[in-house]
Amino acid sequence: MVVDDHPMWRAGVARDLVEAGHDVVATTGEGRQAIRICAAARPHVVVLDLQLPDMSGVEVISGLLAAQPGVRVLMLSASGEQQSVLDAVKAGATGYLVKSASPVEFLDAVRRTAVGDAVFTPGLAGLVLGEYRRLAAAPEPGDDRPRLTDRETEVLRLVAKGLSYKQIAQRLGLSHRTVQNHVQNTLGKLQLHNRVELTRYAIEQGLDG
Repeated sequence: MVVDDHPMWRAGVARDLVEAGHDVVATTGEGRQAIRICAAARPHVVVLDLQLPDMSGVEVISGLLAAQPGVRVLMLSASGEQQSVLDAVKAGATGYLVKSASPVEFLDAVRRTAVGDAVFTPGLAGLVLGEYRRLAAAPEPGDDRPRLTDRETEVLRLVAKGLSYKQIAQRLGLSHRTVQNHVQNTLGKLQLHNRVELTRYAIEQGLDG
Protein backbone atom coordinates (compact mmCIF):
# COMPACT_ATOMS: atom_id res chain seq x y z
CA MET A 1 0.00 0.00 0.00
CA VAL A 2 1.27 3.48 -0.90
CA VAL A 3 0.35 6.43 1.33
CA ASP A 4 1.36 9.90 0.10
CA ASP A 5 -0.63 13.11 -0.24
CA HIS A 6 0.95 14.12 -3.57
CA PRO A 7 -1.11 12.39 -6.30
CA MET A 8 1.62 12.37 -8.96
CA TRP A 9 4.25 11.07 -6.55
CA ARG A 10 1.84 8.45 -5.19
CA ALA A 11 0.96 7.28 -8.69
CA GLY A 12 4.61 7.16 -9.70
CA VAL A 13 5.61 5.06 -6.70
CA ALA A 14 2.71 2.68 -7.27
CA ARG A 15 3.62 2.36 -10.95
CA ASP A 16 7.27 1.58 -10.13
CA LEU A 17 6.17 -1.10 -7.66
CA VAL A 18 3.79 -2.74 -10.13
CA GLU A 19 6.40 -2.69 -12.91
CA ALA A 20 8.84 -4.38 -10.50
CA GLY A 21 6.33 -7.19 -9.94
CA HIS A 22 4.76 -6.12 -6.66
CA ASP A 23 1.01 -6.11 -6.00
CA VAL A 24 -0.21 -2.67 -4.94
CA VAL A 25 -3.42 -3.38 -3.02
CA ALA A 26 -4.31 0.26 -2.28
CA THR A 27 -3.17 3.88 -2.48
CA THR A 28 -4.34 6.87 -0.47
CA GLY A 29 -3.29 10.38 0.51
CA GLU A 30 -4.72 10.46 4.03
CA GLY A 31 -3.53 8.85 7.24
CA ARG A 32 -6.91 7.95 8.71
CA GLN A 33 -8.03 6.37 5.48
CA ALA A 34 -4.75 4.44 5.31
CA ILE A 35 -5.45 2.92 8.71
CA ARG A 36 -8.97 1.91 7.68
CA ILE A 37 -7.75 0.43 4.40
CA CYS A 38 -4.94 -1.45 6.13
CA ALA A 39 -7.37 -3.38 8.29
CA ALA A 40 -9.29 -4.53 5.19
CA ALA A 41 -6.60 -4.86 2.51
CA ARG A 42 -3.94 -6.31 4.86
CA PRO A 43 -0.86 -5.19 2.91
CA HIS A 44 2.46 -6.81 3.75
CA VAL A 45 4.39 -3.54 3.32
CA VAL A 46 3.16 0.06 3.58
CA VAL A 47 5.20 2.78 1.87
CA LEU A 48 4.33 5.82 3.99
CA ASP A 49 5.07 9.52 3.65
CA LEU A 50 6.14 11.28 6.84
CA GLN A 51 3.99 14.39 6.30
CA LEU A 52 0.28 13.88 5.65
CA PRO A 53 -2.49 16.52 5.78
CA ASP A 54 -4.60 14.92 8.50
CA MET A 55 -2.09 13.04 10.67
CA SER A 56 1.66 12.82 11.09
CA GLY A 57 3.35 9.78 9.65
CA VAL A 58 4.40 8.78 13.14
CA GLU A 59 0.76 8.70 14.26
CA VAL A 60 -0.18 6.72 11.17
CA ILE A 61 2.48 4.09 11.96
CA SER A 62 0.92 3.43 15.34
CA GLY A 63 -2.52 3.16 13.77
CA LEU A 64 -1.30 0.79 11.05
CA LEU A 65 0.36 -1.51 13.58
CA ALA A 66 -2.82 -1.54 15.66
CA ALA A 67 -4.93 -2.33 12.58
CA GLN A 68 -2.58 -5.04 11.37
CA PRO A 69 0.10 -6.20 13.82
CA GLY A 70 3.19 -7.30 11.95
CA VAL A 71 2.73 -5.00 8.95
CA ARG A 72 6.05 -3.59 7.79
CA VAL A 73 6.25 0.16 7.26
CA LEU A 74 8.83 1.82 5.01
CA MET A 75 8.90 5.56 5.54
CA LEU A 76 9.57 7.49 2.35
CA SER A 77 10.16 11.12 3.21
CA ALA A 78 11.68 14.31 1.86
CA SER A 79 13.17 14.83 5.32
CA GLY A 80 16.49 13.24 6.14
CA GLU A 81 16.61 14.84 9.58
CA GLN A 82 17.92 12.47 12.20
CA GLN A 83 15.08 13.22 14.60
CA SER A 84 12.49 12.33 11.96
CA VAL A 85 14.19 8.98 11.48
CA LEU A 86 14.34 8.34 15.20
CA ASP A 87 10.70 9.28 15.73
CA ALA A 88 9.62 6.95 12.93
CA VAL A 89 11.61 4.02 14.31
CA LYS A 90 10.34 4.60 17.83
CA ALA A 91 6.78 4.45 16.45
CA GLY A 92 7.51 1.11 14.79
CA ALA A 93 8.74 1.80 11.24
CA THR A 94 10.73 -1.05 9.72
CA GLY A 95 12.75 1.29 7.52
CA TYR A 96 13.25 4.89 6.47
CA LEU A 97 14.31 6.16 3.04
CA VAL A 98 14.62 9.71 1.78
CA LYS A 99 12.78 10.65 -1.42
CA SER A 100 16.04 11.61 -3.09
CA ALA A 101 16.88 7.89 -3.32
CA SER A 102 17.02 6.42 -6.80
CA PRO A 103 14.29 4.08 -8.11
CA VAL A 104 16.72 1.19 -7.80
CA GLU A 105 17.47 2.07 -4.16
CA PHE A 106 13.75 2.42 -3.45
CA LEU A 107 12.80 -0.93 -4.93
CA ASP A 108 15.68 -2.60 -3.10
CA ALA A 109 14.49 -1.01 0.16
CA VAL A 110 10.95 -2.33 -0.43
CA ARG A 111 12.22 -5.84 -1.08
CA ARG A 112 14.42 -5.78 2.00
CA THR A 113 11.64 -4.31 4.15
CA ALA A 114 9.34 -7.12 3.01
CA VAL A 115 11.72 -9.77 4.35
CA GLY A 116 12.29 -7.95 7.63
CA ASP A 117 15.54 -6.11 6.97
CA ALA A 118 15.93 -2.81 8.80
CA VAL A 119 16.65 -0.32 5.99
CA PHE A 120 17.57 3.16 7.19
CA THR A 121 19.13 6.38 6.03
CA PRO A 122 22.83 6.54 7.01
CA GLY A 123 22.23 8.93 9.93
CA LEU A 124 20.63 6.18 11.95
CA ALA A 125 23.35 3.64 11.29
CA GLY A 126 25.82 5.81 13.21
CA LEU A 127 23.59 5.72 16.27
CA VAL A 128 23.28 1.96 16.08
CA LEU A 129 27.03 1.58 15.68
CA GLY A 130 27.52 3.64 18.82
CA GLU A 131 25.27 1.29 20.74
CA TYR A 132 27.07 -1.78 19.41
CA ARG A 133 30.36 -0.32 20.60
CA ARG A 134 28.86 0.32 24.02
CA LEU A 135 27.55 -3.24 24.26
CA ALA A 136 30.95 -4.60 23.30
CA ALA A 137 32.85 -2.48 25.82
CA ALA A 138 34.17 -3.83 29.12
CA PRO A 139 31.42 -3.84 31.78
CA GLU A 140 31.55 -1.31 34.57
CA PRO A 141 31.20 -2.43 38.21
CA GLY A 142 27.62 -3.41 38.91
CA ASP A 143 26.72 -3.43 35.21
CA ASP A 144 25.09 -6.78 34.39
CA ARG A 145 24.03 -5.95 30.86
CA PRO A 146 24.78 -8.63 28.26
CA ARG A 147 27.98 -8.19 26.29
CA LEU A 148 28.63 -8.95 22.67
CA THR A 149 31.59 -10.95 21.42
CA ASP A 150 34.01 -9.38 18.93
CA ARG A 151 32.48 -11.37 16.08
CA GLU A 152 28.92 -10.46 17.07
CA THR A 153 29.95 -6.81 17.18
CA GLU A 154 31.61 -7.07 13.78
CA VAL A 155 28.53 -8.67 12.21
CA LEU A 156 26.14 -6.17 13.76
CA ARG A 157 28.20 -3.19 12.69
CA LEU A 158 27.68 -4.37 9.12
CA VAL A 159 23.97 -4.90 9.77
CA ALA A 160 23.82 -1.31 11.01
CA LYS A 161 25.48 -0.13 7.80
CA GLY A 162 22.61 -1.67 5.85
CA LEU A 163 24.30 -4.81 4.51
CA SER A 164 22.20 -7.91 3.97
CA TYR A 165 23.12 -11.25 5.55
CA LYS A 166 24.44 -12.42 2.19
CA GLN A 167 26.66 -9.36 1.79
CA ILE A 168 27.97 -9.72 5.34
CA ALA A 169 28.76 -13.38 4.77
CA GLN A 170 30.72 -12.54 1.62
CA ARG A 171 32.65 -9.73 3.29
CA LEU A 172 33.63 -11.75 6.36
CA GLY A 173 34.12 -15.08 4.61
CA LEU A 174 31.34 -16.70 6.63
CA SER A 175 28.34 -18.77 5.65
CA HIS A 176 24.90 -17.18 5.46
CA ARG A 177 23.82 -19.45 8.32
CA THR A 178 26.72 -18.37 10.53
CA VAL A 179 25.82 -14.71 10.07
CA GLN A 180 22.20 -15.48 10.97
CA ASN A 181 23.37 -17.34 14.07
CA HIS A 182 25.48 -14.40 15.25
CA VAL A 183 22.53 -12.03 14.88
CA GLN A 184 20.17 -14.45 16.62
CA ASN A 185 22.62 -14.94 19.50
CA THR A 186 22.80 -11.18 19.99
CA LEU A 187 19.02 -10.82 19.89
CA GLY A 188 18.80 -13.57 22.48
CA LYS A 189 21.24 -11.80 24.78
CA LEU A 190 19.18 -8.63 24.55
CA GLN A 191 15.86 -10.50 24.74
CA LEU A 192 14.74 -8.98 21.44
CA HIS A 193 12.91 -10.66 18.57
CA ASN A 194 14.26 -9.08 15.38
CA ARG A 195 16.68 -6.58 13.95
CA VAL A 196 14.14 -3.80 13.97
CA GLU A 197 13.70 -4.22 17.73
CA LEU A 198 17.47 -4.23 18.08
CA THR A 199 17.61 -0.86 16.33
CA ARG A 200 14.89 0.50 18.59
CA TYR A 201 16.81 -0.80 21.61
CA ALA A 202 19.81 1.30 20.58
CA ILE A 203 17.64 4.41 20.40
CA GLU A 204 15.89 3.70 23.70
CA GLN A 205 19.29 3.58 25.42
CA GLY A 206 19.60 7.33 24.94
CA LEU A 207 21.51 7.50 21.68
CA ASP A 208 19.10 10.09 20.36
CA GLY A 209 19.90 12.50 23.17
